[in-house]
Amino acid sequence: MPIYEYRCENGHLFEVMQKMSDPPVTSCEECGAPVARVFHPVAVHFKGSGFYNTDYGTAKRKRETEKSASDGADKQDAKQKDKTDAKKADSSTSSSSSSTSSSSSD
Repeated sequence: MPIYEYRCENGHLFEVMQKMSDPPVTSCEECGAPVARVFHPVAVHFKGSGFYNTDYGTAKRKRETEKSASDGADKQDAKQKDKTDAKKADSSTSSSSSSTSSSSSD
């Protein structure tokens, strides 16, 4: 027989072992207030050659991906800044050298 968890309007939690064919509980065992059945997500793991361990989310993996994403964004921002700084330096060097070469050829 399955065990069902119920929560009343006052916050009391309790479990009831009952048949699937039994009617659901309608009042709290402690205070008599109306109750609602509590549902929990079911853990499903697909096994076989078509599934990878990385297909299943974990809190640790989520933290790692967020960290790597933020690190990657920081590195990408730094690379972009380095590229723009290098372009500015190249353009200022090439413009000063071209002006010197044009004045020397006159």
